[in-house]
Amino acid sequence: MTTTIPYTPAVEDRTSSLPLRLVLAPAGTAPALLDGAWWPRSRDLTAELPALTAVLDPLWGRITRVTVNPTFWPVIPRKVPVDGHVVGVGWFTAEQDPHKLLLLSYRVGRWDLLVIPPETSPATAARLMTEAADPLGTLTASALMNEAEQRRIAEEMELSLVSVWDSEGGHGASLPTSRSPARAVIAQVPDTTKGI
Repeated sequence: MTTTIPYTPAVEDRTSSLPLRLVLAPAGTAPALLDGAWWPRSRDLTAELPALTAVLDPLWGRITRVTVNPTFWPVIPRKVPVDGHVVGVGWFTAEQDPHKLLLLSYRVGRWDLLVIPPETSPATAARLMTEAADPLGTLTASALMNEAEQRRIAEEMELSLVSVWDSEGGHGASLPTSRSPARAVIAQVPDTTKGI
């Protein structure tokens, strides 16, 4: 069972009026490789982090630090102001999975979230969010993303094959709606049994 938190701010959000797309593993489950998934609407950490930490602060204790891998984040601010406090932002290239966001809290500890790229289709994002929040999950963030990419390629290949099949008269080919009747040829056949 997963918990979906559709974050709708009580006060108007400065970055967006759209709900936060976040799924967390059920509370009290054994630690897994990932604690859930976050599907930001952009790659702008300054715009995206305030809404995320505003939801997580009451659940996990005040988030004080976030780390990312810079592979997918074009700009990494050193600090992001969040509802009365500042969250420090750091980055690691080799040490951190490029598809993961690491959150730290002074009181409680650390959480790892899969970061789903903003351009991901809703169906793929929903599947990834469910898999990342599974407390029995054994895949890393990059492994989940690789699996999703392989699935996307297979689906595109299948669609391509169906398209070729349709273009060659397969599934989409239509039968003629009306046929002109075959013309009957009426002729007298000579009787060869009579003598000439």
